Amino acid sequence: MKILVLNSGSSSIKYQLFDSEDWPSLASGAVSRIGERVGDLSCRWTDAEGVDHRRDDNLAIPDHHAAIAHIIEGLRESRTLADLDELGAIGHRVVHGGEVFHSPTIVDEEVLGVIEAMIPLAPLHNPAHLAGIAVARELCPDVPSVIVFDTAFHLTMPRTAYRYALPEYLYKEHRVRRYGFHGTSHHYVAKRAAALLDRPLRDCNLITLHLGNGASATAIRNGRSVDTSMGLTPLEGLVMGTRSGDLDPAILFYLSKNLGLDNDTLDQLLNRQSGLLGLAGVNDMREIHRLAEAGDDRAELAIGVFCHRLIKYIGAYYAVLGQVDAIVFTGGIGEHDALIRSRACGHLENLGIHLDAAANEAALGEQDISTPDSPVKVLVIPTNEELEIAQQVYDTVT
Repeated sequence: MKILVLNSGSSSIKYQLFDSEDWPSLASGAVSRIGERVGDLSCRWTDAEGVDHRRDDNLAIPDHHAAIAHIIEGLRESRTLADLDELGAIGHRVVHGGEVFHSPTIVDEEVLGVIEAMIPLAPLHNPAHLAGIAVARELCPDVPSVIVFDTAFHLTMPRTAYRYALPEYLYKEHRVRRYGFHGTSHHYVAKRAAALLDRPLRDCNLITLHLGNGASATAIRNGRSVDTSMGLTPLEGLVMGTRSGDLDPAILFYLSKNLGLDNDTLDQLLNRQSGLLGLAGVNDMREIHRLAEAGDDRAELAIGVFCHRLIKYIGAYYAVLGQVDAIVFTGGIGEHDALIRSRACGHLENLGIHLDAAANEAALGEQDISTPDSPVKVLVIPTNEELEIAQQVYDTVT
């Protein structure tokens, strides 16, 4: 069975085509700058002889309908998808499923209505997801569409972890609670960690760290999420590329009163102008390292604040779990930044976390970077959210 995974954003769509027989990626790519004068299309695929190919095009892509039509046509031209009859299902990533969706869900009108009602919880994401789903159902009416929710993995959190200390009516009437995000990534790397530890996931206590432009930490007890750093929105928690992460809520009152900033301006400030960007002037950690090595104090401060917050969450989640089998680094920074991993773990030896400096520097792909005698393993595991979605979709339709 072939499964197409779509991740629809407001101006871009990422996609990947999988074969459920051993799960090779047959093709992948993206459509970006949807709605602009000229858009970008990219496709990478492997032919029947195992030869890799790449194609890039620039043309007008007015809307999501045109974008997904181009994706399907590109898959046909590459011969990775000869006919729509080969598709067993289309998987869709949806950021916010609220408290309703605990597992992958086959799309119908009722499901779409519930997701639409959740737009206030994810106004930047869910409308774009819905647009992609609508087009996929129109172009492939006989292929089931299945939604995998970013929030679903975290719905196992106890109420002591997901409730805020706010009046009851805000939770019951307005759904104000911690939901958490990056759930598909945390779930995938947790399963891979269990495999590396050679034990069932249900027997694993893990701290998973998804570190990229967006960043989150999750405490996993017996294979289930029991706490996570992101909250009602992806703004809470760790320092991120342009998001502030945790801060004193009264800062907003202070800025509103003394600087006259309105809600939209505050939203932009915390989500688009803060985090690493606010501290260092750039949000790419690679560039921040280059600046720090050249003596830039702001860049060094950004790295320090990023790691300080990360260490606090590792310590907090260690306390939540009581016993930890492994700490898992994933995401662009988590997978590739040896310095961040070293600074995050360097002061935690008293917790049984012993990093192997040479292994950390040489880490490539899935790897144990802790010393052989480390009570808590430290793992680097590249995430693969699209594969996780495809496998969950397969389990849903078979």
